[in-house]
Amino acid sequence: MTSPDTEAEHVEATNLLYRDPALCDVVQSDSTGARMCQILIESHRPDARTLVDFGCGTGRDLEILAKRFECVGVDLQPGMVDYARKARPGLDIRTGDMRTARLGARMDVVTCMGNSLAYVHDNEAISQVFATFAAHARPEALLVLCSPVAPITRTEPITATVDTPRGPATVSVRHTWDLRTQINTMHRHWVLPSGEEARDEIRRRVLFPRELERYAEDAGFEVLNMSDGAKGALTGPTAYTVALRRLGS
Repeated sequence: MTSPDTEAEHVEATNLLYRDPALCDVVQSDSTGARMCQILIESHRPDARTLVDFGCGTGRDLEILAKRFECVGVDLQPGMVDYARKARPGLDIRTGDMRTARLGARMDVVTCMGNSLAYVHDNEAISQVFATFAAHARPEALLVLCSPVAPITRTEPITATVDTPRGPATVSVRHTWDLRTQINTMHRHWVLPSGEEARDEIRRRVLFPRELERYAEDAGFEVLNMSDGAKGALTGPTAYTVALRRLGS
């Protein structure tokens, strides 16, 4: 397994948005993660007051959640954390690896949104991440995850226009799927407002629903629900998982 520093450098090198946190912030401006998270918490733990978010990125979702909860955010990428602290100075955001981070506090809610869990590819490392979730969860705390549960298998590229602070950019996206490793790779070709071109690759581990449930149960959580969020059904490829920390775990 790579060291935290090596892992951070690899992800940053292969993801344009991690190299440009301001661009990441704009691209994710239409994220509904924080809203869905709030709905799920209100449904299952309306009395929750404290929350820790692992893989908080630029802090965009955390800023919304912090209006309702006492929050701490953790992210592996130092560049993202630096940007988040400058853009949202009122938030408590820390650099840390969710495989090994220990904040010395237990929360009412533990979240891992925006497919952050999917960047952990190794089985042992995934178990370590769930151990981290458990280490920060009070008895009957809520765990809320957003992660891929089925691969994107279409091979035809899709092109879209993305508004950026420097003007519109064009991105062409295609996907490949490795069944052996359960890695879905998103290949992106960017044409930036300056005319400069850039390419990056995003490699995400797909944890199928039963597999995800097993990791949660082994860490002392009981899975309450998995759904796409909008209609309460599970159709893929991305799902919200809600689990409860068992008493005595």
